[in-house]
Amino acid sequence: MYSNCGVLDCAEKVFFSMQDKDSVAWNTLFFGYLENGKTVEGLQLFDTMSRTGVVPTNFTYTTLLSACNRLRYHLAGKLTHSKVIVSGTALDLPLYNALLDMYSTCGDNETALKIFRKIKRPDLVSWNSMISGYANNGDGVMAMRIFIQFGQSSRFTPDEYTFAAVISAIGSFPAADYGIPLHGQVEKVGLGQSVYIASTLVSMYFCYGEVESAQKIFISIPDKDVVLWTEMIAGNCRIGNAENSIRFFNGMLQEGHKADEFTLTSALSVCAEVATMRQGEMIHSLAVKTGYIVEMTVCGSLADMYAKIGNLAAAELTFSSVTEPNLKCWNSMLGAYGYHGKAEEAFKMFSDILQDGLKLDHVTFISLLAACGHCGLVDQGIFFWNYMKENGLEPSLKHYSCMITLLSRAGLLEEAKNLIMESPFGDECLQLWKILLSSCVSKGNRTIGICVAKQVLGMDAEDSAANVLLSNFFASTGRWGDVSEIRRKMRGLTLEKDPGLSWLEVTNSTHVFSSSDHSHPQYDEIRAELHRLQGNLTVDTVRNRFNSID
Repeated sequence: MYSNCGVLDCAEKVFFSMQDKDSVAWNTLFFGYLENGKTVEGLQLFDTMSRTGVVPTNFTYTTLLSACNRLRYHLAGKLTHSKVIVSGTALDLPLYNALLDMYSTCGDNETALKIFRKIKRPDLVSWNSMISGYANNGDGVMAMRIFIQFGQSSRFTPDEYTFAAVISAIGSFPAADYGIPLHGQVEKVGLGQSVYIASTLVSMYFCYGEVESAQKIFISIPDKDVVLWTEMIAGNCRIGNAENSIRFFNGMLQEGHKADEFTLTSALSVCAEVATMRQGEMIHSLAVKTGYIVEMTVCGSLADMYAKIGNLAAAELTFSSVTEPNLKCWNSMLGAYGYHGKAEEAFKMFSDILQDGLKLDHVTFISLLAACGHCGLVDQGIFFWNYMKENGLEPSLKHYSCMITLLSRAGLLEEAKNLIMESPFGDECLQLWKILLSSCVSKGNRTIGICVAKQVLGMDAEDSAANVLLSNFFASTGRWGDVSEIRRKMRGLTLEKDPGLSWLEVTNSTHVFSSSDHSHPQYDEIRAELHRLQGNLTVDTVRNRFNSID
């Protein structure tokens, strides 16, 4: 009773006043600790129970596995499983489900599947654990396969957790194949107003680029929670609509929702992308006020944001306030030094990460290779490239992009070309060839440039950026006939170069401009003010000339 009411001090007094404590008494207090957020204390209580000689029950093991899972103590969870086997405990369904959840969460889907197949009559929790396990570990094919098997062989009806898990797993599949049919099933079973499912649907539609569908779902949910708002903020950020992201962030606060660490991280990512310093500083203040400044994801995003708006000192100060930074925080500062061309600082930080005993990931090496690229350090770049592969990390497209940029800028065009040809992306990724072509233009290398130009045209003859690069290359080599041909083709295909954008922050709003853009709502006032300033400039110029004659 005291445990269920959250009065743990009274529960403890009753428990410790008992002379003969059986397994039920231990289990009750153990479970009470977990339910009231004292997971570590619960594990300590289990150790005490083990020393007293009380035999754990199925409920004890189920609760212990839940505690290990909650704290991400997966090694302790596996040791608990071994204790279950050694003790000869007959597994019941709750204990099976706790094992499924633990193995799925720690990424061991193979063991989870073996356990699942031992369950004679899996319940809805069992199926949901398997689907969400594959979804969380990036195996959308298996998640969908288990979901289909669930529909064919189970007597249970999918609930909101089932749909949320499978929808979150299908981002890499075409919308028409799985996404839209699943959305239809959700509406058919009457779960269309579930905010839990709506969050995954919004994320899915943003992943497919169907922004209008995501907004319709958001508008249709009457009781929006902070997770749904965060999906709208993050989704708009991913598609490059920073203005909408900030608008949703402000709207969420106006609705009375409290921003959590994920919301703050998403909002800071927006500020980093569009360099809105004032808005970023306000979100920093909010993180301090709400106490989320101590969260690693928030600190990492703050460091990244300050670095991208040009305030490296603020990024360093934010990072230095973290007592035990995780890899995300380290990577954020590595990226910051890379943006600012501080290669030596980035290399020192790399050594610090190794001394800290953290396992390096793909993001770490993207930051290091980018730092080498900014400073033209070819030898160091090759070292990190080889070090990454020696440690079992296969280079992604971004790694190849960084390495080809480094080699091309250093004039090693032949080496860059060979690297593209050796990569798994050489036959399909126009981006890598455009990097090399750009360097052929700046270096004036006609031999390699012609070869690269043919490759670019063969991959996409209508790519506007590629055609501009080709035009510049032919101009640099004096092939004016080819320049005219490309420009004529661009006019015929109505190809336009994607415009560069400028952001101007005024009070709490960010205004976006591009060349020859008349879409700004205050365009007429801006033009009028510009003419007035030009007029003043002309008068001042004439007056200064007369004064100089005098």
